[in-house]
Amino acid sequence: MTTVYSSATMSLDGFVADDDDDPGALFDWYQTGDIEVSTAMESVHFRLTQHSADYLREQTAHLGALVVGRRLFDVTDGWAGRHPWDVPVVVVTHEAPADWHYPGSENFSFVDGGIAAAIAKARELAGDRDVSVAAGEIGTQALEAGLLDEVRIDLAPVVLGSGRPYFTGGRPWMLGEPTTLIQTARVTHLVFPVAGAATG
Repeated sequence: MTTVYSSATMSLDGFVADDDDDPGALFDWYQTGDIEVSTAMESVHFRLTQHSADYLREQTAHLGALVVGRRLFDVTDGWAGRHPWDVPVVVVTHEAPADWHYPGSENFSFVDGGIAAAIAKARELAGDRDVSVAAGEIGTQALEAGLLDEVRIDLAPVVLGSGRPYFTGGRPWMLGEPTTLIQTARVTHLVFPVAGAATG
């Protein structure tokens, strides 16, 4: 059964990157252990603690597609046509890039129908595997539309002071009690079920 969830590393004050879209020290946990985890990109590999490696491998083993916004797509240049987890990527945008061409770019879909249409496309691509929705505007839209089953947070012991928030505002929400809580070097992995109703 497909689970649709948002996921990101977050600072203690709720940000996933600084004002210039740089995660900085938030990503320190990716290099704090002795378990090597490779990705589909030769330039991207991690050295994780055993707890983080087990958590990440379990998550990515069930991942079938990603949903991201145009901002993240542009910041990463679409991961040069191949996301590190080597799954299809659905980009929510009003205008697909006209001059973006990399090998593998056929694995990127550009959807102009809003968050519901994007998640529907991602579910189609994922089959019975999970769909991960980027934090920020896209994650917030998915939450408020009632399309998220879970919120996953890799909580880093970092205070950024300002930056790009995990959620961008809107209605307050009460999530369920965490179903996963793993504390390890430079990160605490948390998974919260979405209760399905806003508060207030």
